[in-house]
Amino acid sequence: MTHVLRASLLVALRRLAPIYAAIAILPSVAHAAAPESQPAGVPYWDNWTDTQGVSHLTKCKLKNFTLSQLAPHADPQWVNHAQQGQARMVTSVQPAHWKGGWHAPESVQWIIPIQGVWFVQSMDGTRVELNPGDALLSEDVGARPNKAGHVGHLSGNIGDAPVALMITQFASATASHKPCETE
Repeated sequence: MTHVLRASLLVALRRLAPIYAAIAILPSVAHAAAPESQPAGVPYWDNWTDTQGVSHLTKCKLKNFTLSQLAPHADPQWVNHAQQGQARMVTSVQPAHWKGGWHAPESVQWIIPIQGVWFVQSMDGTRVELNPGDALLSEDVGARPNKAGHVGHLSGNIGDAPVALMITQFASATASHKPCETE
């Protein structure tokens, strides 16, 4: 290589060095700290109705996550689309000692307590208490009254404080009418 060519190459590399340095620090999928394997599962309670119209509560886990980049500036993250379609989000604040009576929802919905302790009881007698951050998939749509007149689920507050729930209702989601696969 000639002396002139070497000098020109060095000048060009010095000019390009800041550009290469900037490119090296840009976030990218290849350099992101992505988890190596799928999450073991995210727990939730499923309130489902069997073919006889009786509701049951089953402890389940959300699985089948896909590694996705949800925004160009964000690192990849594990995503599960449990329900999709038209939905509305409702925040409910129930006074202390509130009781909901036996009822079935009109649509499939996710319920997450964000303040206080809330309970739900299915027609088979299973009762669970949900704390802030716990999740319930309420898909006891189509429940039918039993001999005692109970239909769907019974719910209410625990303790002397109000309970706040975040409820996402799906207009076209279909209830499974079967329990989740448990491990």
